[in-house]
Amino acid sequence: MSSVAYPEDSEIGSHLKYRYIAIEGPIGAGKTSLARRLAEHTGAELMLEQPENNPFLAGFYQDSGRWALAAQLFFLFQRVNQLAGMQQLDMFARPTVADFLFDKDPLFARVNLNDDELALYQRIYDHLSPQIAVPDLVICLQAPVDTLIARVRKRGAAYERGINEDYVKRLNAAYGRFFHEYNAAPVLIVNSKNLNFVDRPSDFALLLERIEGMRGVREFFNLG
Repeated sequence: MSSVAYPEDSEIGSHLKYRYIAIEGPIGAGKTSLARRLAEHTGAELMLEQPENNPFLAGFYQDSGRWALAAQLFFLFQRVNQLAGMQQLDMFARPTVADFLFDKDPLFARVNLNDDELALYQRIYDHLSPQIAVPDLVICLQAPVDTLIARVRKRGAAYERGINEDYVKRLNAAYGRFFHEYNAAPVLIVNSKNLNFVDRPSDFALLLERIEGMRGVREFFNLG
């Protein structure tokens, strides 16, 4: 992977003490942008969700009741395929930065599926989940609903045109509940409202300091 030169990068250490970092948060939180930035800076392998490859996603945003199960299962199998082999990650392999956490997958299922669909999904998930590696660190990005919606509209992805405010509100609340209870890996919870890790190197430097300084299983980073 070729590196990208950013202003002030020479002042920021490029070592990652974690072998596998997953970045999470609701739609519009900035997961992919931060994952790219972190991987480019450290030389880590970059693993991204591929929503543009999900043929059911645009239909889901237009008619969730009809397409929710198909979209959910497509993402589930896509993530399993992407993460295959992570259990064998050793000290000689490059670190990995992903813009998704596999354990979060049921969160969407509980928000979007009816009871029968959820029961089917859960059986499949329970069968697949034991083979998936747990990250060394999860970075959870948070932001108010209006910020999330503004970011989604700004990037203008075609498959996201049908997203409505109520869905973002429910999703944001579900993320809050999920990470309130999540304890499978250390979590750094970041309020991203006033942070720009791509265009402001000082913000990125602060985040790197917090990552390297993690000592507990749950810490918070909030700028103003």
